Amino acid sequence: MNNRLSAQQDRDAVNVIRGIAMDAPFIAKSGHQGTAMALAPLGHVIYSRILRHDPSNPNWKNRDRFILSNGHASILQYALLFLNGYGIELDDLRKFRQFGSVTPGHPEVGHTRGVEVTTGPLGQGFANAVGMAIAERNLRARFGASACDHNTFVLAGDGCFMEGVSHEAASLAGHLKLDRLICIFDDNSITIDGSTSLSCSDDVAKRFSSYGWNVMRLGDIADDLDALENELVVARNNRGAPTLCVLKTHIGTPSPDLTDSHEAHGNPFTASHISATKKVMGIPDESFWAPDELVTKCREHAKARAHALVADYESDLSELPDRHLWDAAWQTPKSISFRSLLPEYDSTANFATRQIIQKVFDASLPALPGLLAGSADLTGNTGTKLSGQIAQSASAPDGRQIYFGIREHAMGAAVVGMALHGGVLPVCGTFFVFADYMRPAIRLAAISKAKCVFIFSHDSVGVGEDGPTHQPIEQLASLRAIPDLQVIRPADPNETVAAWCAAVDHDGPTAIILSRQNVLSVTDGSAVQNGVGVVGEIINSPDVVLLSTGSEVGLCTQAALQLATSGIKAQVVSMPSWDRYERSDKSSDHQIFPIGVPVVSVEAGVTYGWHKYADYTIGIDRFGASAPGAVALKELGISVEAIVNKVKSI
Repeated sequence: MNNRLSAQQDRDAVNVIRGIAMDAPFIAKSGHQGTAMALAPLGHVIYSRILRHDPSNPNWKNRDRFILSNGHASILQYALLFLNGYGIELDDLRKFRQFGSVTPGHPEVGHTRGVEVTTGPLGQGFANAVGMAIAERNLRARFGASACDHNTFVLAGDGCFMEGVSHEAASLAGHLKLDRLICIFDDNSITIDGSTSLSCSDDVAKRFSSYGWNVMRLGDIADDLDALENELVVARNNRGAPTLCVLKTHIGTPSPDLTDSHEAHGNPFTASHISATKKVMGIPDESFWAPDELVTKCREHAKARAHALVADYESDLSELPDRHLWDAAWQTPKSISFRSLLPEYDSTANFATRQIIQKVFDASLPALPGLLAGSADLTGNTGTKLSGQIAQSASAPDGRQIYFGIREHAMGAAVVGMALHGGVLPVCGTFFVFADYMRPAIRLAAISKAKCVFIFSHDSVGVGEDGPTHQPIEQLASLRAIPDLQVIRPADPNETVAAWCAAVDHDGPTAIILSRQNVLSVTDGSAVQNGVGVVGEIINSPDVVLLSTGSEVGLCTQAALQLATSGIKAQVVSMPSWDRYERSDKSSDHQIFPIGVPVVSVEAGVTYGWHKYADYTIGIDRFGASAPGAVALKELGISVEAIVNKVKSI
């Protein structure tokens, strides 16, 4: 590339990174300097010689993606972003891990320029990278290499590969032969507790070979910049499978006291340790040493590398034949543009809402070129089947149907990575009870505001005979507790259509919770807009409000008819989304919840949280039971009779 740094400038840049890696945690009295110090040469080589990136345009679509899966080493990435001109300055580094700073304890996408994903929980970033590689390959296959042709680099450590999510994600990546995915394994044999031998004797290289990855054993070259570059170029050019580069490193290098010690992991060096290390490095013993001339040169170098790359790309993109589809893939159209394509249902409709979502996907697919969908071995069961679409595979990389296999952990994280890559609108599905396996990824999706959709079917004890292990009870309450996650449990077909529209229009993740059993079609779908709405006509001076979600809305309409025969006027209200209701202006509350009228909530799950909206609750505050779905619901108190008796007792 143009304007290559001199050997002395390379050495100085590595020393600057290592100095910052010690100084920032020292000031913060918190942080992880050892890994960042050991990987300073690798990080410098990646950013200055390997990575296709543009500091002036961090969101350039065809940039290489870099993910720091071992996000505790965040100071490494911040130092690299500082040297390469991403807007981080020394004052930001001095505020490492402080409130409101752009240098938080773990990298956060959308918070710090140049950070691709939010990492921290080990292994999640690695699985995000798998999703990014899926998105890149699919876009390249469908739109051509002139539009999309880049690599995903991910840096991971022992902790990432101990976590179970990495096993699932690596297996999926190997199966799909994602050959633009390069992982560098920081093989330092250290955890916080001590040597990895305390808890682990895996052969990571053999593991990845069994998954179908190319494995390159780089050896002990962590301080040899030219050797690192040569090996990474080979890895980048490998085809036919993803590549794992096993790099032997020495945590805390070049500290004379703490190299290869677990104490270098999470305990900031003392002032004497820092001074001794800087003496070995041959740099001034001053805090945040970063010569202006060197920083300027590094930034000019990064700018020069980016200029030609971006200019050529924009020229190629201007000639893209399917430019309108490409733009629509990256800028998901609002649902109003395709609402007329979606089905509508009258009161005779009798479907499970999981069946409806599949019809909605098929209807909207022509308008959403970015839509990719898949499931964890439950494609037909969850409604995440795209009719007429081929399976994503090495031989069919343009496939828009993804078979994730029985890998919910990896599926959730990969979908987050796909969303943050951009150009795709990823949807994944599984049974609702297995949201527990996906919770870390769902939580990170919310933190990251990743635009993805989680479909959860079999949403209550209506699952039936599979029993309490498969019957979600507390899952809905747990998802509602996650900030910035849109959660919608539609009552019937029309609310399911509206829920999909709300997900498409939402700037962040959405969980749609669907029924296994058929449900009555009782709404016009309008309640989804504000999260709440009266079913049917507004009743003048009702005696009670029956407030419910999902399949229980239909039960409430039946209960209201029965109560009417006893002279009790019950207004039925559907509340498919608590969070949408909380974001609404509530201007119609006086009609929905008349003052002084008791509100009874009805939901086939724990009653936790409903007391905010209801005076009385009907729910299931215990685990379920193995029985036919209708029997389980009735025996556990979710029935027309139970609702009527509750209202009469009030």
